[in-house]
Amino acid sequence: MSISFLTFSQKRDLDSLPDNIDDYVFVKPGDTLTISLNEFALLPKHKFKSRDDIRYYLWFTRKVQKAYPFAKLASERLDTLNARLERIDSKAKRRRYTKLIQKYIEGEFTDQMKKMTTTEGRVLIKLIHRQTGKTAFDNIKGLRSGWKAFWYNTTANLFKLSLKTEYHPESVNEDYLIEDILQRSFQDGKLKTQKSKLNYDFPLIILKKKGDINVEEYKKMFAKMRKKGKIRKKSN
Repeated sequence: MSISFLTFSQKRDLDSLPDNIDDYVFVKPGDTLTISLNEFALLPKHKFKSRDDIRYYLWFTRKVQKAYPFAKLASERLDTLNARLERIDSKAKRRRYTKLIQKYIEGEFTDQMKKMTTTEGRVLIKLIHRQTGKTAFDNIKGLRSGWKAFWYNTTANLFKLSLKTEYHPESVNEDYLIEDILQRSFQDGKLKTQKSKLNYDFPLIILKKKGDINVEEYKKMFAKMRKKGKIRKKSN
């Protein structure tokens, strides 16, 4: 599974932002906060600073929804591996089984992950931590030697992606956005729910945020790309 993290494309991250924002509401400062109640969670209506911010949020939503199924599948495969290893007494048989599963996981993930953008790759690494309870680095270390894991981490950093990246929706804005997107996607039936193996109280986190959506980091990223001439600003 480890080699899959090394070839994320930056160019494909420059796709045009979505135009369809009619289903979203621009909430101005001072507007009343509304809460939608269902059987899972209290999710406040989003509050965006501008209609343009809605487009960035929708763009990021596509990234999260693309990356999540891979993290979910990785968690399922690793759970199966660990459960099976607990029933194998022989060290030699454990090594052979681990190697077999490792090749299977790599074959299942590699080709599709190579097509991911840098943003999707970054989200995936965070979601690996969310779904497995371990960072991508630690998961790889469990299957390979620590020495090889070190080099995989070093190589990933050349793409500005660290396999040691953790998931903290309570303190990291991007992680909060990821969790917000996941919870709404679960409720809408767009993604299949898989409980996180990390301990955090998202209902409490989202109430503190009060629906505020901060996409400034993505706006800055696109502005930097435009400045370098890598993308053109879309005409109205």
